[in-house]
Amino acid sequence: MSAFWCEHAMLPGGVRRHVRVRTERGRIAEVTADLPVEPGDVVLHGLVLPGLANAHSHAFHRALRGRTHADGGNFWTWREEMYSLSEHLDPDSYRRLATAAFAEMVLAGYTAVGEFHYVHHAPGGTPYDDPNAMGEALVVAAADAGIRLTLLDTLYLEGGLTGGGHVPLDPQQQRFSDGSAAAWTERVGALAPDGDWRVGAAVHSVRAVPAAEIGELARAVGLQGWPVHVHVSEQPGENLACQSFYGRTPVALLDDEGLLAAGASLVHATHLTDDDVARVGAARAPVVFCPTTERDLADGIGPARALADAGAHLALGSDQHAVVDPFEELRGLEMHERLDTLERGRFAPADLLRAASLDGYRALGWDDGGLLASGHVADLVAVRTDSPRTAGAALDQLLYAATSADVTDVVVGGEHVVAGGQHRLGDVGRLLADAVRAVRR
Repeated sequence: MSAFWCEHAMLPGGVRRHVRVRTERGRIAEVTADLPVEPGDVVLHGLVLPGLANAHSHAFHRALRGRTHADGGNFWTWREEMYSLSEHLDPDSYRRLATAAFAEMVLAGYTAVGEFHYVHHAPGGTPYDDPNAMGEALVVAAADAGIRLTLLDTLYLEGGLTGGGHVPLDPQQQRFSDGSAAAWTERVGALAPDGDWRVGAAVHSVRAVPAAEIGELARAVGLQGWPVHVHVSEQPGENLACQSFYGRTPVALLDDEGLLAAGASLVHATHLTDDDVARVGAARAPVVFCPTTERDLADGIGPARALADAGAHLALGSDQHAVVDPFEELRGLEMHERLDTLERGRFAPADLLRAASLDGYRALGWDDGGLLASGHVADLVAVRTDSPRTAGAALDQLLYAATSADVTDVVVGGEHVVAGGQHRLGDVGRLLADAVRAVRR
């Protein structure tokens, strides 16, 4: 049993002062306010927030940061650099890179991550002796870094989609594929999650998975009860190809194949029609926006407010990790809306926090996270209120001022993973530099 005394804490009813959060076996046992510090309390200064969820991550993309800007281009040219990088990954280098990337996330205030994992096999597509060696490398990395993990094991079968149909995998994509949804189901079924991590499913996109196979995965997911995620309409080219070949938008195709009914989280959802928005809202589906990636790759601005108004639940992710800062992501949700509509206050601060915490956790299958309340997992994030960025900010609007540099302490499952701004693994910058160097040889 542990107790964390918070100078201020963001509780479900708002900010309270002098809050004690008592934890037991990794969960919150009791939350009480207006209490003095007692002997044995771990003191957390500033404002303590519930755990923040990174609902969409590709850990290995971290090795691309600051290296893809010299020649301009767009999403499709960036993708070629990403494919080239993927060829240098093996279970050991993948584990080391993911450990460093996950540690950076925790240091920034993330306490849970949804890892959209599709680098399954050796280059060329040959399975490792353990067919799940790459996924298990991510499990070890998350445990070492101290972050809660949902491993979103991804179905990836085709090389792309044109108006004439799907095209074969190219040599760099071979290692992403199991060959069929049935083979994917068999491999993923061998994973053995425990209380510290969970298995989820993902369809890479309508470009990479034919409609019939999407339906097969939707049925499998329905039987397992796993969370399921899918990239959707990140680029207009995807919409055009899907409309030309299938006669439907990607969202309509997913709906027709049962994936929306299976509770799929739609990642990006940038270029949607009004009918798409209505379908997603009717399904009350989660939609994961990744504002820093969507601006970095020149994807566009998605219809966040329209989706929320229709009934969708919004979550946030850092995707390719051009930036790892949960405050920048949640502010991006509002700021992109401001640029698009020329109006402020499209989302209230409480809405942004919910997207970053409670609804992010739920999108990852952790319905007991993202809230400082009894019975929920003991994930806490302490943020300075006296830094050059946050000094003078109202506590209920601190999200608009803080950055990841203001995070001082992070507790995951009752464990104090970051204390006084230091991660338990030590120098995270050095870990990242060494891990990136190893895969960019």
